[in-house]
Amino acid sequence: MSFDIGAATTTSSNIYGGPIGGGGGPSGSASFEDEEPLLDELGIHPDQIWKKTKAILNPLRVNPAVHKDSDLSGPIILYLSLCLFQLLAGKIQFGVILGWIVVSSIFLYVVFNMLAGRNGKLDLHTCTSVVGYCLLPVVILSAASLFLPQGSSGRFIIAGIFVLWATRACTGLMVALADGEEEHRGLIAYACFLIYTLFSLLVIF
Repeated sequence: MSFDIGAATTTSSNIYGGPIGGGGGPSGSASFEDEEPLLDELGIHPDQIWKKTKAILNPLRVNPAVHKDSDLSGPIILYLSLCLFQLLAGKIQFGVILGWIVVSSIFLYVVFNMLAGRNGKLDLHTCTSVVGYCLLPVVILSAASLFLPQGSSGRFIIAGIFVLWATRACTGLMVALADGEEEHRGLIAYACFLIYTLFSLLVIF
């Protein structure tokens, strides 16, 4: 009795369409390289987040063009940063800050659409994005307050400056994104001032 090992090897190769362990050749790696980055699949674009954050740094000349495409990735990062600095100051306020962001966004959305009436063009997602990105001055204030003496007058003066910074940036973005709500700028600024004053009180006390 004889066994033809070469014939058996050829038969098994023909059954599976190629040599055993071939793995499909370079096509598998090519399809993996064609996939989008993980952050893009999750809807997180670091370059856009940086552009929107950088636009807030100059309160005298806020660029509303980069904020037309609203997102919540940047506000979440700023929220976590604010919570981290508050934690370093010995304050555990994750739930409080998150709750105030939600309430502030709804408050600003309701106030703006009541003023604009049927011409209101801002949705809740855009308001949340604007309120979140304009938290940047409050985050910087929270980081600076770690090095300022508790209860000093300089602490309150610096807090007032950062509140005015956040108020001006948020008001400018809200008016610009709404296209033609310039006549309500004062009332919108007042609402924004109340929002960021509350956030600053969390930081300085």
